[in-house]
Amino acid sequence: MGLLTLMAWTAVAQTSKKQDKLVHLNQIQVVGTHNSYNTGFAPSEEKYFSSHYPDAFHGVDYHHQSLPKQLDAGIRQLELDIVTDPKGGRFSHPKIVALTKEAGLPADPDFDPNHEMDKPGFKVIHLGDLNLRSSCQTFVRCLQDIRGWSKAHPKHVPIFLLIEDKQGRLSQLPGATTAELWTAKTWDAMDAEIRSVFPERELITPDKVRGKYPTLEAAVLAGRWPTLAESRGKVLFLLYNKTSAPAYLTGHPLLQNRVLFTNSEPGQPDAAFVERDKGEQDVIRALVKTGYIVRTRADFNTDQGRENDTTRRDQTLASGAQMVSTDFPVSEPAPWTGYTVGLPGDFAARCNPVNAPPGCKDELLEPGVKTKEPSPSHHP
Repeated sequence: MGLLTLMAWTAVAQTSKKQDKLVHLNQIQVVGTHNSYNTGFAPSEEKYFSSHYPDAFHGVDYHHQSLPKQLDAGIRQLELDIVTDPKGGRFSHPKIVALTKEAGLPADPDFDPNHEMDKPGFKVIHLGDLNLRSSCQTFVRCLQDIRGWSKAHPKHVPIFLLIEDKQGRLSQLPGATTAELWTAKTWDAMDAEIRSVFPERELITPDKVRGKYPTLEAAVLAGRWPTLAESRGKVLFLLYNKTSAPAYLTGHPLLQNRVLFTNSEPGQPDAAFVERDKGEQDVIRALVKTGYIVRTRADFNTDQGRENDTTRRDQTLASGAQMVSTDFPVSEPAPWTGYTVGLPGDFAARCNPVNAPPGCKDELLEPGVKTKEPSPSHHP
């Protein structure tokens, strides 16, 4: 490294350090992926699903790279769907394997060659019996992949991890395997599984944000989200299903000792994270200005990707939602039109267009990190 280059790099690092003390976690914006674990369909699975359930297939015809590759490409919000499987093996034999065989289609590669699904613990699943291919089939493995990447990139802006619990029926396939219902012990086990991978110092938890305030919402409204200086290299977990929040809050009304931030509403004591997947720009903007962290979606059911309709994408990015989720990040464009969702300049994060402090510079959020060039489409 030449002297001038070293001096320039040092100046950027010093400036970034100063900015990190001013910019809070809720004052940035990142792009996330929807069902981030989903690797799509193998060829015969795709042929069977698309011919028997064409409408449903239309909405799930997308796939993602591994979680570390997505993080390499600048994604900073990931979404995991999990089911409880305390004994193991509940989802080891998806019906689509037998169905493709009965239809005379060639055998697909084994979806679980290492028998991960036989192990006890939480599993990561999209559509039971129809679409179980995941880049990390157990919840622990997904968390390990994320933490491994995080440890290798310790200066990253915080990673938002959206968790969706799945219970009961997972697909419309007759006789499909159902997911067990969650109990209080299930929620405790989920927190414990997260803590088995991420030590406390690497987590941003409700307790740390609430501090000495009477409620989590009171702290959020007072601007107590941590600064980037306090939160680089860390992750925070968000509970997507609003209907699951009461069970998660039982015994922990202020989210004491909990890992996840619940999907709540303004005026509630646990309100910090608010989901507005289909929210309008002005509604989201008002929530962001108030202090909440908002997740929204730029596209749905592959429709925008098929039509190259960028209307909602542009509106959600302008809304200030801290997390804008898509099926088609810049590294994984829609195969029909090339539609993608990314931040201006292709940075992994940018200063929030609604509430970032004056003078905030995008290039100082993750110096030298940009999204990768698009990768070719693939099937497992």
